[in-house]
Amino acid sequence: MKRKRCEMEEATKEKKITMIGSAVEELSVLSIAKTTIVTTETEATTNIINLPLKPLLSFCRLIIQVLDKIGPTMAVLRQDIDQNIKRLEEMWESDPIVYSNLVEIMRKEANEGSSKKPTSCSRAALWLTRAMDFTLALLQRLVKDMSQNMEQAVEESYNLTIKPWHGWISCAAFKVALKLVPNNNTFINVLAGKDESHQMVQDDIRSLISLLIPLLSQLHSILELYEVHKLKST
Repeated sequence: MKRKRCEMEEATKEKKITMIGSAVEELSVLSIAKTTIVTTETEATTNIINLPLKPLLSFCRLIIQVLDKIGPTMAVLRQDIDQNIKRLEEMWESDPIVYSNLVEIMRKEANEGSSKKPTSCSRAALWLTRAMDFTLALLQRLVKDMSQNMEQAVEESYNLTIKPWHGWISCAAFKVALKLVPNNNTFINVLAGKDESHQMVQDDIRSLISLLIPLLSQLHSILELYEVHKLKST
């Protein structure tokens, strides 16, 4: 994994990596680091993916940068992501060896009966996953039609992935802030690097989507295993 990261760093020197390109790199590192473990939390033994925590959180920080480009509309979601990253980092810092992966943290809380508490790391992982669900839904809409209405794309993505779990206050706040979404061309331009065409951005987004889909499938399996996948906002 160290060799792979070094190769990526060398490539970065030759070409300025865009925001989407950086996200692709982080997910590539995470994909290499994943291992399959056996869990007996349920009556039947289950094979699940063991997700290293630090690469996962690094990717989540890149999501914050993407959301920043959408503007004030994503302020609440952005703040939520940041708080959840910090909560998981604090758990990791308490014992970097034991809590080096997400599954160990969620297993600990499940055994303690604290998974569903408002400040649990399991709940933090749940909302980070939903933020990634939103990001995936938005990117899929953009890559399908780069000229579509940005406000509509953001609203449809929110309605599909996050709105079902938000309370009415959060939903109302989002609806008001939706008017501040930048137009499509402005958003694509800030995602692009110097001298990068919209077609190149589209190709980068496709690469990111191809890595994000299996990651989210694995995350949802873990959340369902520990029975926190249906929790709503507190």
